[in-house]
Amino acid sequence: MSIRPTIDIRQAVPTLEGAGVHLHRAFGFQDPSELDPFLLFDDFRNEIPEHYLRGFPWHPHRGIETITYVLAGEVDHGDSLGNTGTLGAGDVQWMTAGSGILHQEMPRGNARGQMHGFQLWANLPGSLKMTAPRYQDVQSGDIPEVIDDDGTKVRVIVGDFWGKRGPVDGIAADPQYLDISVPPGVRKTFKVDTYRRAFAYVFAGSGMFADASAPSGVLLEKEVMGQEVNIRDMSGDRTLIRFGTGDEVTVQAGEEGIRFLLISGAPLQEPVAWHGPIVMNTQEEIRQAMRDLRNGTFIQPAH
Repeated sequence: MSIRPTIDIRQAVPTLEGAGVHLHRAFGFQDPSELDPFLLFDDFRNEIPEHYLRGFPWHPHRGIETITYVLAGEVDHGDSLGNTGTLGAGDVQWMTAGSGILHQEMPRGNARGQMHGFQLWANLPGSLKMTAPRYQDVQSGDIPEVIDDDGTKVRVIVGDFWGKRGPVDGIAADPQYLDISVPPGVRKTFKVDTYRRAFAYVFAGSGMFADASAPSGVLLEKEVMGQEVNIRDMSGDRTLIRFGTGDEVTVQAGEEGIRFLLISGAPLQEPVAWHGPIVMNTQEEIRQAMRDLRNGTFIQPAH
């Protein structure tokens, strides 16, 4: 067994998206090889309705899959195929855009105006970029939870973990997507297959992620790379940890415990041509997608 070293620690940065939604982006629109097969990760936590209610009106997707995980509030969604629905607290939607879909997502806060969730984009291999679109909507109660003897709790959204399997399946990136809560002072190790690229995103509490080259770990509540990282404050900074090669991730929870997403997937190692929410392998495929949008042929007929 080998501990994965922490090769990068960064704070999510404030970003405006959609029709003016204030969110924090941990990565995206940079080097797609960094976390291949994942392309983008957004944290849309907010307590000011004016900062999120305009939402994400109709926009196209092609060549990717989007994963939306809601913690607080609701997200109404609809698409050009006639699908509609609402994601509530704890729910997950995995959308395979495939050959093309027009989509909208409109967030609504809870009774206290709070909205919190995450969106992750996963790339599709070239052989599946023009596959038929599909949805997997999963309610919170259908997501298995495992609680260990020390109080560690894991929600298994995708993949196999501790004898449980997440309800989302058939995903090209063969991902593992876990929502992990570790109690105060507990040190815990989680297995991650060596062939996967992996990252953690901390969104509550504090802790240390052990590093093979620095056994004392990386204390997330201290200054990191010249920036103050205070992830105890739910309205403060969000922190992404990117891991190197190994088959274990070890965390030591701080005084308030720690909650984070642990996400990993098999790299595609394919060329990436990117135009917003349209991701293909070549620039000619991007130009074809633009032509399809202009000509009204972006949505493929059902077979």
